Amino acid sequence: MDINTLRQSRNQDFGQISSAFEKIANPATNTSQSYEDERIWKPTPDKAGNAVATIRFLPKHPDDELPWVKVFSHGFQGPTGRWYIENSLTTLGENDPVGELNSKLWNSGVEANKEIARKQKRRLHFYSNIIVVSDPANPLNEGKVMIFRYGKKIFDKIMDKARPTFEDEKPVNVFDLWEGAEFKLRMRRVEGYPNYDQSTFSDPKPVATNDEEILNIVNKQYKLSEFLDRKNFKSYDELKTKLNTILSGESGATETAASIAENDIPVAQPQQFTSTPAPEPVSRPEPSIHEDSDDVMSYFQSIADEE
Repeated sequence: MDINTLRQSRNQDFGQISSAFEKIANPATNTSQSYEDERIWKPTPDKAGNAVATIRFLPKHPDDELPWVKVFSHGFQGPTGRWYIENSLTTLGENDPVGELNSKLWNSGVEANKEIARKQKRRLHFYSNIIVVSDPANPLNEGKVMIFRYGKKIFDKIMDKARPTFEDEKPVNVFDLWEGAEFKLRMRRVEGYPNYDQSTFSDPKPVATNDEEILNIVNKQYKLSEFLDRKNFKSYDELKTKLNTILSGESGATETAASIAENDIPVAQPQQFTSTPAPEPVSRPEPSIHEDSDDVMSYFQSIADEE
């Protein structure tokens, strides 16, 4: 290293040191960083809550079954003021204490209980590998292979391309490297929630201009099945204990779920996060209204981190 390089590195070194000092001096302000996955891409909204970007969905990783995985989760505030933010065991095909509680509430026939179940419903989100084509708010992301977390509304757009409504439309596998299509994401803030109705797919074309570039993209993909690893899910007993604590403040209150259903005890919920209820089904074990709720869940997480 020469003297000029040494001089030039001073500011960078001090910046790293200052950042380390900040983390030590204010550990609470950095708690939420532990939940950030730098591999995950998300649109950055402007002051009005709108965002534009272009991404390309990629095919499945060699170790995955599909080019996406789906995860169910719950996020709600109990009457104790504390938050329940956890992945649902129903993702793995197992019983989940919140799902069981919601079933009791829903089947009670009491409208107040049904409303509580709606607010505690599970949310569905998908994970897919993407390459970021255009990201005006964060140009450094452009050209990177990242993971996109999205809701059912965007997934429906993917399915609509693969299974078009009209006979004169050609099916498009948007995950295909040669005949897939770029996704022009247009996010708007509508009634406080992100809306993707104006997002569209462009005409099919190769993801890159030559085979070498295509292989380079594929080799950078992430194994999505890691999101289904057991380590990302608490055990049934752990979830039940946390649920009871949030609902009653007592970790050992094993009768909490049943008592809420039987006694019609309303659970306080923040109204700004309440979605429009879906039409009541004739019979279902748990109300599950899927929506693009990434921003909502992020907000839930930020509040829980502050506790």
